[in-house]
Amino acid sequence: MNFPENLKYSKDHEWVQYTESGSALVGISDFAQSQLGALVFVNLPEVGETVEVGERFCDVESVKAVSDVYSPVTGTVKAVNEDLQDSPETINSDPYGAWIAEIEDITATDELMSASEYEAFCKEV
Repeated sequence: MNFPENLKYSKDHEWVQYTESGSALVGISDFAQSQLGALVFVNLPEVGETVEVGERFCDVESVKAVSDVYSPVTGTVKAVNEDLQDSPETINSDPYGAWIAEIEDITATDELMSASEYEAFCKEV
């Protein structure tokens, strides 16, 4: 299991990477993708959509089930990773490179964990 130190993590298994411009890239963790299994579809949020901490902002479909993805920040969707429409399995092979959305105008964040805190959290789940 991979827990990059440069990211922050939510209890819902999303990761956050802040950019130099103050926006945040959001994706699902290595732990989450391993629990979901092979992903076959990603329902991306809309650019311009407002997202709220803890609220569902998209979903991913695996061979096992459809799972909601919850926003770890409150803000506006600046961009989505269109590549996931044709290649959702990229999340399985590169969960920290396959971001789902970039969120800007961030006004609130979830109680995010460091990599070591998240790793300990995953061991308890």
